[in-house]
Amino acid sequence: MSSKLEQLQALVAPVVEALGYQCWGVEFLSQGRHSLLRIYIDKQPDGVLIEDCEIVSRQISGVLDVEDPISAEYTLEVSSPGMDRPLFTLEQFATHAGEQVKIKLRSPFEGRRNFQGLLRGVEEQDVVVQVDDHEFLLPIDMIDKANIIPRFD
Repeated sequence: MSSKLEQLQALVAPVVEALGYQCWGVEFLSQGRHSLLRIYIDKQPDGVLIEDCEIVSRQISGVLDVEDPISAEYTLEVSSPGMDRPLFTLEQFATHAGEQVKIKLRSPFEGRRNFQGLLRGVEEQDVVVQVDDHEFLLPIDMIDKANIIPRFD
């Protein structure tokens, strides 16, 4: 995780949690002169409504205006993790063991960057994914993006 992302996470997570939500994850996508700050929130057992996103967005916006951690122009987006829930932490990967996942790495591992398969769990700092009949231990630090593949039974 980059230091900018860690700084943003440390800034927004306490605000989100003080409002009674779980800060599921933070993404900061720097796109030249215009960037995107996306904050995923969750709430158990009922999930997140649009009104929840509005409440959190207003509070976070105020904190960001005061703290000013992003010097360039950016868009703030507050969202539910959704059905194709992104996974950010080892705890989240462990909780969702048994689900199908799609993982993209920052750099190649064993000759590939993209993995899609069964999330087996976590071993120390590695995420265990079974692709066909081969298990891969992917270091959490190498994961750029990971999402659950929704099931429609």
